[in-house]
Amino acid sequence: MTKSRTDFSPEQLSEYRDRTQALLRRYFRTALEVGRLPSLLGREFFRAKVTSYRMQSFEDAILFVHDIESCLRRLDSQSQKLIAIIALQGHDYDHAARELGCTWRTVANRFPGALDELSLMFLRGSLLAEIPCQEGKKRKKSLTDCKQTK
Repeated sequence: MTKSRTDFSPEQLSEYRDRTQALLRRYFRTALEVGRLPSLLGREFFRAKVTSYRMQSFEDAILFVHDIESCLRRLDSQSQKLIAIIALQGHDYDHAARELGCTWRTVANRFPGALDELSLMFLRGSLLAEIPCQEGKKRKKSLTDCKQTK
C-alpha cells in the first residue's frame, strides 16, 4: 500500500523538520544570490558580490525561490514570522518571543507546527523528497520492512 502525499502523522512530519530547515537555508542563500531578499524579510535588492554557490542555472534558482515563496505565503502570518525570525534569520526562541511579544513557551509550541505544515507543503510540491520506509525510531528495520528494490 502506498502512502499519499497528505497521509503523514505529526510524528512522521517531525522527522522532516531538519530537512525543511536546511531547505529554508538553501532558499535564503539562493534568494540573496538572485538579487532578492526572501519575501518574508523585505523586497528586492542587488548585491555587489556574488558567492561561489551555484545552482544548475539562473532559471532553476528563480523557480526554486518562487516555489518556496509560494509555500511560505500559504502559511498564516504568525507561522511566517516564526519562520522568518528563527529559520531564516537564525535567532533563538527567546529573541523570537521578544520580537513577537509572546512567551518562550508559545514560540516553542508553534514553531515546530509551522515547520511541519511547511514540510507537508514541500512534500506535496515535490520540493522535499519523502523519506523511504519511514519507521519509528524505537523499532529496528529489517530488510522486509521496505518493499523497494535497488
